[in-house]
Formats: sequence, structure tokens, C-alpha cells
Amino acid sequence: EFMRNPCVDAGLIPPLVQLLNCKDQEVLLQTGRALGNICYDSHTLQSQLINMGVIPTLVKLLGIHCQNAALTEMCLVAFGNLAELESSKEQFAYTNIAEELVKLFKKQIEHDKKEMIFEVLAPLAENDVIKLQLVEAGLVECLLEIVQKTVDSDKEDDIAELKTASDLMVLLLLGGKYGLSLSSAKQQQIFVMLFGYQISLFINFLNNLEDLLPTSKHLTDGNCIHMVDNGIVQKLMDLLDRHVEDGNVTVQHAALSALRNLAIPVVNKAKMLSAGVAEAVLKFLRSEMPPVQFKLLGTLRMLIDAQAEAAEQLGKNVKLVERLVEWCEAKDHAGVMGESNRLLSALIRHSKSKDVIRTIVQSGGIKHLVTMATSEHVIMQNEALVALALIAALELVTAEKDLENAQLVQILHRLLSDDRSAPEIKYNSMVLICALIGSGEYSGE
Repeated sequence: EFMRNPCVDAGLIPPLVQLLNCKDQEVLLQTGRALGNICYDSHTLQSQLINMGVIPTLVKLLGIHCQNAALTEMCLVAFGNLAELESSKEQFAYTNIAEELVKLFKKQIEHDKKEMIFEVLAPLAENDVIKLQLVEAGLVECLLEIVQKTVDSDKEDDIAELKTASDLMVLLLLGGKYGLSLSSAKQQQIFVMLFGYQISLFINFLNNLEDLLPTSKHLTDGNCIHMVDNGIVQKLMDLLDRHVEDGNVTVQHAALSALRNLAIPVVNKAKMLSAGVAEAVLKFLRSEMPPVQFKLLGTLRMLIDAQAEAAEQLGKNVKLVERLVEWCEAKDHAGVMGESNRLLSALIRHSKSKDVIRTIVQSGGIKHLVTMATSEHVIMQNEALVALALIAALELVTAEKDLENAQLVQILHRLLSDDRSAPEIKYNSMVLICALIGSGEYSGE
């Protein structure tokens, strides 16, 4: 290490870079090793190499001398060091690195050689342009082949390779401008194939579904619909079923995330309800893990959206409603508390059922809906006010005492007189007041 700076100060880097144009393979090998040693662990010197155009030269060498194992390894080590720098990825994107790496990858049999290529692919796949190039060069098919060969193996090397392949698959499929620019049919094939294997091995893949399904603008409702039609829901439920008692929280959270997001398209809701998703999710009501509770609530709320029968059935489930009321007071977990309130409101709004209202009243849920009307989030305020208006219109006699104790009228007065209240909040407050007055119960107030 103490000799590196003297080598740089002596001006060795430029002539070494020039030597990379030499045709003598032994000279090329020793030149690459010398540059690698001098620039090892120095971003400054690596940036200098990048600025001198060493990346296109090395990519070209990889293509020409792919039969030379030592030269190939030298190039891969260099790529692994340089690919960590953001500036290098722009240069890599203008080369045929993706094609060369995939071609090289297909030839490899030994685990350690594949691992070396993986170490180059991972940082490169973080770049949107290179990600698309890798997909077009056939990397996804290579990874799927690895999955097929290793998924049933209990060998340590195979398990490590399986995990690395699934990690890289996720990286290729997730987000970014180009992340899912492969054809819709190809996307669907990949998803279905992945879920067709022993899904429990894909904890990492599942854990990323939360990002993969709802946030990527490249994943359309059509993709989600296709996945549901191809049996993914049953596989997720089977997975959940194996993790009900003392299960892996990561798997529970990930699988519930996936189910929640698959339930977003309207046409999927009825299919998933018919498949028994609500019942599968309810098995986790006993969970004491906030992340699982949060996803459980979100999944149920998404499932009952505009599904009156399902909303009524769940709304009459005393155990569920009592658990919701309990979680409405989980002040240490704002997400769980918020989702519990929203699900309580949704059960009323989508069922419009007197029985559901009575169940919520008997379980002590009314005060939470009134409190929800004062939320800092306008959407939650609106949901609460609409639910309260339905209560006033359908079953005020049952709820009257709880509404009074929760000081509903005073809260409505505050909402209407507050200049900061959104127009829709004032509108829904007046709708609720009209429902209260129309019932005759509050006509004297």
C-alpha cells in the first residue's frame, strides 16, 4: 500500500492504460493486475481511470479474450471495483457489457466463477439503462434456469446461488424508469414461474412485493389480474397457512403485503374473497406484531372496498370488531391505530348494514369514529364523517348515547367554524348534521 502513491506520482497510470491496447495477452494480464493493485480501494484513482476511458477498453478485451480464463477474471475484478462508482455506470451503459456478461455467465459451470459475475451484475443492475440491457440480453432467463436447477437442492453452494439469483431477479424487476420495460407477457411469465416454485425459499422476493406491486407505475392492474388468474393467491395463502403458529414474521408481513396489493384491482376483490383470502387473513388476528397487524388491516380494507356482502360478513364478526377497537387505542403504533379506524369506518360505509353498526356500537367503536373525524388527514376525516352519517341515518337510537359521550355535536361545531377545514369536511359535516336532525333524536340540540 505504501508504494501506491509513489507509483501514481511517478506517472505510471497513463502508460499502463496505453498498454491495455497491446495484443500480447500476458502483457495485458500483468497490466490489468498492476492497474488493479495501484487503484485498489481508492475512489479517486478509480475515477481517474474511468475518465481515461478504461471501461470501454476492458469491455472490448473481455469480448476478444473470453477464452482466456486469467484475462477474463482480471476484467471481472476490475469491473467489480469500478462498477461501485456512479460515474462508471454511465460509461458501462454505452458499451455492450450486458451482452458480454450474460454470454460469459451462460458458459460458467463453477459456483465461484458465477459468483464473480454476480458481484459485477449486482451494482450494474442498479442503473436503469443497464438493467434494461441485461433483461434484453437474456439475464432473466439465465436466472430462472438457476432457480429451476437449485430450488430443490440442499447443497450449501446451490442454496447460496439460489438466493443470489433471486436477489438479482428482484433488482431487475423492481422500479426504475426501465425496470419493467420487458413485455407484459414476459413479466407475467416471470411472476408465475417464480411463484410456481417452493415459494418459502423466496422470502426476499416476497418481502419486496410491497414495493413491487403498489408503487411501480410499470405494474398495471392487468399484471395483478393476470397473477390472480394464474393461481398466485392460493400459493400465498398456502404460505401463510404454514406460518400461522409461531411463523416467520417476515414471511407473514410480505405475503400479506402481496395480498393487499393484489386486491387493488376491482375485479380481483370478488375472486380473492371467493378464494377465502379474508378467512386466511383473519387467522392472524392474534398476532402481536405491529407490522403484521398493519398489513392484515390494509388487506381486509382493500378487499371489502365496494363489496357489500363481504363488508357485512366481516362487520358482524365480533372478534374482529373487538380487536379493531383494541387496536384503535394502540397509540404506540400510529399506523396500526390509523388502519384500525379506517377499517371500522369501511365496514359501515361499504355494508350500510344495521347489524354491522350494532356490532360496532356494542364493541365500543363509536368513540373512535368520532375521534377519527378530527384526524389531521382529510381522507380519514371524510371516511369517519360518512360512516357517522350512515349511523345517524340507519341506527341512531342504538348509537345515540355513545355519540353524545364522544361529544359529536361539539366536534361538528368546531369543524364547521374552523377556517382551515377543507370544503369537503364542511360538506360532510353538514350531511351528518342533516342526518342527525332528520332522525328526530337530535332535533332539540
